[in-house]
Amino acid sequence: MRFRDLKKKKQLQDKKSKDELSNVHYARYTDRIKAFITDMFMIYAPILYIITYVFLDGKEDFQSSQIAPLIGVSLYGIIYAILLSKLAQTPGKKAYIIKVVDDKTHKKISFFRAFWRFVAFLFSATTLLGLLVPFYRKDNKALHDILASTVVISDEN
Repeated sequence: MRFRDLKKKKQLQDKKSKDELSNVHYARYTDRIKAFITDMFMIYAPILYIITYVFLDGKEDFQSSQIAPLIGVSLYGIIYAILLSKLAQTPGKKAYIIKVVDDKTHKKISFFRAFWRFVAFLFSATTLLGLLVPFYRKDNKALHDILASTVVISDEN
């Protein structure tokens, strides 16, 4: 094949991939909040229950422990990162048909990037400032999405 033909074929592929990326629908912020609440009930609550009643002797032990909440949040972060890296969705995001993907390629993100996104979420939720950012952006990115170079898209295809 001639170089000219290869170059033309590459330009057509690039144009096609740009067209596919431009047809992306960003997830609504309300759906993201509902997905987060669903994940809290489906993933985080069972973790806390198991820590409290299987490994500790009950609520009082959990409340007096300083390491038990840290273990719970860490386990949730690891499970969250695994789900995002393998499926690009958590159960809550699946329920509301949204995905977390790379902001440029719209492909799945790595485990470490998903875990970094979780840590950045903890920071942005603590300051509350990061959770207000999506109200001022067209792509509805929160601070943790900006820091992790991710975007939450609607997956209604």
